[in-house]
Amino acid sequence: MSKPTSLKDALAKWEDRNKQPANTAKEIGLQFQYPPIEKMDPILNSLTECQKLSLSSNMIEKITGISGMKNLRVLSLARNNLKTLNGIEPLADTLEELWVSYNNIEKIKPLESMKALRVFYISFNMIKDWAEFMRMGVPANLSEITFVGNPLNENMDPSAFLAEAVRRLPNMKKLDGEPVIR
Repeated sequence: MSKPTSLKDALAKWEDRNKQPANTAKEIGLQFQYPPIEKMDPILNSLTECQKLSLSSNMIEKITGISGMKNLRVLSLARNNLKTLNGIEPLADTLEELWVSYNNIEKIKPLESMKALRVFYISFNMIKDWAEFMRMGVPANLSEITFVGNPLNENMDPSAFLAEAVRRLPNMKKLDGEPVIR
């Protein structure tokens, strides 16, 4: 099999396509790379102006190399091989949306440090228990969540899950695309 696409190579291709330096771009999409990107690395720190970064549909296993991305508001890591959110903490003060659906995430403890987070897409992962679910109640601004497809709610009657989720997360305004009515 061919070796994975490096972030350096993916960014070079992006610059060629978009006719601008990546370090001045506000929005960068590196999804669907072939061969897929397997590693995030410190080259991401050079993307100081980036507000929205998509690395979806690759084969990334760990969140790393983002401590210098002080303007990042939206991070999409959906459809990768993540098992945890460890590494997301450097974005605690700025990240507003985190999209990590279709991964293998079981634990979301680092989410508790995310002060600015408003939107969290974590559908089709491996969250199995209410203790992990309750971590979504810590970020005060978090109000929109997609959670469908996790073992926790797949093993429950949909109306029972909704009632329990709403009870446990009083700040939630939208769950799985539907407005929460209290």
